[in-house]
Amino acid sequence: SSLDIVIVMSCWVCFATDEDDRTAEWVRPCRCRGSTKWVHQSCLQRWVDEKQRGNSTARVACPQCNAEYLIVFPKLGPVVFVLDLADRLISKACPFAAAGIMVGSIYWTAVTYGAVTVMQVVGHKEGLDVMERADPLFLLIGLPTIPVMLILGKMIRWEDYVLRLWRKYSNKLQILNSIFPGQPPFVLQGIGCPVPRIPAEASPLADHVSATRILCGALVFPTIATIVGKLMFSSVNSNLQRTILGGIAFVAIKGAFKVYFKQQQYLRQAHRKILNFPETEEA
Repeated sequence: SSLDIVIVMSCWVCFATDEDDRTAEWVRPCRCRGSTKWVHQSCLQRWVDEKQRGNSTARVACPQCNAEYLIVFPKLGPVVFVLDLADRLISKACPFAAAGIMVGSIYWTAVTYGAVTVMQVVGHKEGLDVMERADPLFLLIGLPTIPVMLILGKMIRWEDYVLRLWRKYSNKLQILNSIFPGQPPFVLQGIGCPVPRIPAEASPLADHVSATRILCGALVFPTIATIVGKLMFSSVNSNLQRTILGGIAFVAIKGAFKVYFKQQQYLRQAHRKILNFPETEEA
């Protein structure tokens, strides 16, 4: 006698068999065998929709054997075909158009900022006269470079080089402690003082906050230089010279305070200690 082998199909999505629903449409979409060979057409459609997330042209593969599903669509009419082609072309062109608009907006913003900076530094009337006499091509190229150069200049961290020299040659400056006996003034704190360890320092561009500080500091620098120049060098008649002197004075004063502040932070990290965990009395 022969044995009849009954093959029972089971859906790997909903786990229902062909005996549960005789009218369901089944499909074998990949190379899988055994319990993952068959799946309901409707269940697989829902699963593919979840993977495509609204992008009907996205490729979907089997999670087990990685075979790509063969997905076919009904033929389109001529009108729908043209509309579908136009939609695809627009979808591909929009990122490039958006990038072009973004670059153009940044460029013209830089041009406007450069023009405002020129009038702020040399004076409103003098700045307008300079830009009216200048070649338009030179203005279109030169004005946007003003914010770029300010940002690049802000990224030069000359205070770090001063700190390295300070820490390298601080042991040779111990004579200052004998000149100023007792508690040294705040400017001399940390000179010649040995540190028990060398603490790790964070990268200057390690986080987005530092990058935004560099950007804001660079763009506001001409305004600060103009204000400092008017306060400290009011006897200078030339607006340009007054602004340059104000910028140099601001950079020097700010750099001195920054060097002192970073050195004190460095010493604070170097002399930190980790305490013993407090023991609790057991009852």
